[in-house]
Amino acid sequence: MPDPWYVLSAIAVSAAVTWALRAVPFAMLAPLRHSVLMAHVGERMPVGMMVILAVYTLRDTDPAAVTSAGPAVLALALTVGLHLWRGSMTLSIFAGTAAYVLVASVIAA
Repeated sequence: MPDPWYVLSAIAVSAAVTWALRAVPFAMLAPLRHSVLMAHVGERMPVGMMVILAVYTLRDTDPAAVTSAGPAVLALALTVGLHLWRGSMTLSIFAGTAAYVLVASVIAA
């Protein structure tokens, strides 16, 4: 059986590392709040996320097969339409994702 001091020191080191890993991001956040770079990233990130989601969704799509392209085209049209109509990135992303999953599941079944 291991020495109790060894076990306690292992627990203390684990607790210190866990606490530090959770505290460091908050400590680094203060200087970044007024950063020009972070403001730029904050402005561009929603568009970047939409592009990444669209590319990820369409990467395996075969344009010749309706069962492959159909859900993607419908979800893409719904996402773009909702975003142009309501202007809500969150609504557009979630509705488009839900439409894609629902239509792809119905076609695959």
